[in-house]
Amino acid sequence: MRVSLSRSLRLASLLTKPKSFQFHHFTTTTTATPEQSSDSTRDRPDPPPIRVGLTDSAGRGVFATRPIGAGELIHTAKPAVCYPSLNVLHTVCYYCLRRISNPNGAEAQRVSFCSEDCKRRCMEFYDVETKADWAAFDDYCRTHDLKYPFMVKRLACMIISGVASSDILDILQPANLTSQMISRMEEEYGLLRNAFRKTLISDEHVAFLTKQWYIGVLARIRINAFRIELAAGLYEDLLSSAAASVEAEAAVGHAVYILPSFYNHDCDPNAHIIWIDNADAKLKALRDVDEEDASI
Repeated sequence: MRVSLSRSLRLASLLTKPKSFQFHHFTTTTTATPEQSSDSTRDRPDPPPIRVGLTDSAGRGVFATRPIGAGELIHTAKPAVCYPSLNVLHTVCYYCLRRISNPNGAEAQRVSFCSEDCKRRCMEFYDVETKADWAAFDDYCRTHDLKYPFMVKRLACMIISGVASSDILDILQPANLTSQMISRMEEEYGLLRNAFRKTLISDEHVAFLTKQWYIGVLARIRINAFRIELAAGLYEDLLSSAAASVEAEAAVGHAVYILPSFYNHDCDPNAHIIWIDNADAKLKALRDVDEEDASI
């Protein structure tokens, strides 16, 4: 079983030498910086120098496939789903969580975007979101101080609009749930389902939205979500000293990633995760990692 990630959200596991285990490679769209090796491959990004495999005690883990130097940017990961914190909802980009100094435009009273590109990307599923009346669902979540159901709401809208698949988070480990947690999730699910039921969205498009799906997704978000704290520009040079201190600002939201979720926490980490100005996670080595000695 994978050890839960630290809530400091900047740590990855200590690399430990793989023993006699069968490794399962994991395909990801996260990439390292492109190498300018030839004209034909110049614009093709190299895969990150890591792979996902089985550890001896912590389930799946991330292993180095070559030596990694201290301060090296291992890879950058975009979130599978993210959502802004409610207290900064109007001052961050509704899509990428970038801070916005002076929100403006037609959507300023509801949500804001940092660029036309983010607005275009978000509208693919935001149009679905605006078809429903979320008053009851949102009020319930705010009253009970819940943040993860908002991420499920966004994911459901992404699936309905066709920009995500209903099984996108199935590969992640779910949290263990108590009967009390499940009971509350069932109430949340009812409010979410009713919001969609009252729209003109066809039953075919919401067929995936079962109670089992909702609880399963929320169970995975609960254990794999990262609290996004922006580094406020203190990491202008990502290849600078990996031991540099980051005084993060207040959280701008939460996000779930695929590959970063396979990193195990360790009290003596050799890598950490930072966020510079949006929800793109930057995974950096804190010290040298030797391929022969360790896995992340």
